[in-house]
Amino acid sequence: MLMTKRKPASIGEILIEEFMDPMGLTQATLAEAMGVQRKHVNELCNERRTVTAATALILARVFGNSPDFWLNVQRRSDLWEGMHSPRERERIKGARPLNGRRMTLRRFGPAVMWRRRRDSNPRDPFESNGFQDRRI
Repeated sequence: MLMTKRKPASIGEILIEEFMDPMGLTQATLAEAMGVQRKHVNELCNERRTVTAATALILARVFGNSPDFWLNVQRRSDLWEGMHSPRERERIKGARPLNGRRMTLRRFGPAVMWRRRRDSNPRDPFESNGFQDRRI
């Protein structure tokens, strides 16, 4: 991710300027559509609450986009805050690689094979394509 000096747009800014205002939504209307209290939406809009995975799933369902969109907005804000907060920068500078060297990932992990299960339930949303992850 490219780090800039300019703070990225927050959840509240994007929620209000890109979604609520163009659609003519109030916080109360959005809260009702999300199935949460108005306080929850107010805290999101005023940057007093962060987006969790559950909130991202709800926002994605309400606005018809992906949960990754909302989580990425939150991630960018969190990373920017971490890089520009003097306290966090000191903590980061104090961290050292294990054994004084860089760690590398193993090139090849365990093989994962996809195998069709005969007893799969086509109505199960987690097995909608009839496949299941099975390690061999």
